[in-house]
Amino acid sequence: MRLTRAGDYAIRCMAYLAYKGQGVLVTRQEIVQQADIPSPFLAKIVQGLARAGLIEIRQGSKGGYVLIKDPASITLLQVVELMIGKISLNDCVGRPWVCEASTHCRVHRVWEEASAQLRQYLAGVTFAELSKDEACLPVFTVHNR
Repeated sequence: MRLTRAGDYAIRCMAYLAYKGQGVLVTRQEIVQQADIPSPFLAKIVQGLARAGLIEIRQGSKGGYVLIKDPASITLLQVVELMIGKISLNDCVGRPWVCEASTHCRVHRVWEEASAQLRQYLAGVTFAELSKDEACLPVFTVHNR
């Protein structure tokens, strides 16, 4: 499993919105600059985040993006899997039908357990936690909130 650019950029976007605060309108340009996300990627990413009910997209000259869900209830796992699908470390875990041996293979069980542990770890990290620690926001120019 490798985190895609879309997944990485979605995490950056959500971390920045969480840093700014729930309910705060943040312009597209601010996110592009502060989270170092190319504008075309941001346009694609926010559509998925909005469909998932995490953010609201506001159109117009005074538009932007608003985090509408409490960052304490949004996990890294949710955002990653929203962008790339369910995390699995090997095809035999995510798509067991591709390997005839997956039901009795010892290595399959290792991949399955490792995937479960990674998912559990990511599910335990919230965007509220990430936004508290400015060291976790290396690309952002830190300003007073």
